[in-house]
Amino acid sequence: MRIFKQLDYDFLGKRKMAYVLSGTLLLIGLISIAFRGLELGIDFKGGSEIALQFEKPVDIAEVRSYSDEIGLGKVEIKTFGGETGVLIRTELQKVPRDSYREFLGVIEKKIDELLPGVDKELVDSADIDAVYSFANPDTANYLNNALFKEGFQTSKFSEEADNTKIVIGVGVADIIQEKLREKFTDNPFKVLKVDLVGPKIGKELKTDAVIAVFLALLVILVYLGFRFKFVFAIGAVVALFHDVLITLGLFSLLYGVSDWLNLEISINVVAAFLTLVGYSINDTVVVYDRIRENLKIHKTGDLGKIINKSISDTMPRTIITSLTTLLSTFVLLLFGGDVLRGFAFTLFFGVIVGTYSSIFVASSFVYDYVTKSKKRISF
Repeated sequence: MRIFKQLDYDFLGKRKMAYVLSGTLLLIGLISIAFRGLELGIDFKGGSEIALQFEKPVDIAEVRSYSDEIGLGKVEIKTFGGETGVLIRTELQKVPRDSYREFLGVIEKKIDELLPGVDKELVDSADIDAVYSFANPDTANYLNNALFKEGFQTSKFSEEADNTKIVIGVGVADIIQEKLREKFTDNPFKVLKVDLVGPKIGKELKTDAVIAVFLALLVILVYLGFRFKFVFAIGAVVALFHDVLITLGLFSLLYGVSDWLNLEISINVVAAFLTLVGYSINDTVVVYDRIRENLKIHKTGDLGKIINKSISDTMPRTIITSLTTLLSTFVLLLFGGDVLRGFAFTLFFGVIVGTYSSIFVASSFVYDYVTKSKKRISF
């Protein structure tokens, strides 16, 4: 398939307009990052996350209005995968003592409902669970199974035949579930997932993510420096920084604008940025390859005309590749669900910016450098 077969366009003649556009987008994005910041996901800042699936559609505004009564501080609530799904996040990893004692009262009330008058003893209470002891193993086994069916996270203290103790989880997710069951008695739900990330792990993941992106850019710089001239490598890395910073700026600008978009920085989004870096550099290398080929053929030709011709020659491949990638990521953006939406959005917008930067940033940088330094490039 051939499109733009006889394309002959002065791309470099528009580079100053492109510089103004890129500079404006970068400035707006950096100002937004400086003042609004970037919303980090639970992977990086730590906390608890629980995804629930209700049997009937649920009013997310009603769930939000009830969040203050949960007693876990600031709680973030949004839709998850449809009108019956709810995603609840809190920065807490441990249950506050007041909520812990309140939940113990709920457990003991439920035990009394299941076996009125049963003898029980709280033999151990930690931050994440409670251990109850009963008179005989049969009672412990029955209550372990019955409480589990009621939605509590229970297990036997040991698998020995004479075991008389059960362990009941008292985590942030357990508190949230119990509070919502009290509120939505006519709309049962099931737990789809529970994630708990401590602050130490979140900090390590944040550091590792920054190192991963930095090392990717460094290796690309070294590789292109050997494959082409060093000025080409610098131009490519400048274009990559351009792509990443503009996309990050968009994350900062659009976070909180719509519940549909999950624009927070998570492990999936970091993976999308690394994919974006790979896609963008591949696009740039294709253009650079054609520039090198044309420079070998037209050794004394005008550099501007050679670069314009090279971009024009690769434009059919660029358009077809970008459109097919955009179509795939657009479908993923619409139907991939909340978990993949941030990943898909990063790639969708990044492909557009990456294609633009390969033409108007990476190649233009090489031209301006050579023109101002008055050096010739030869391969």
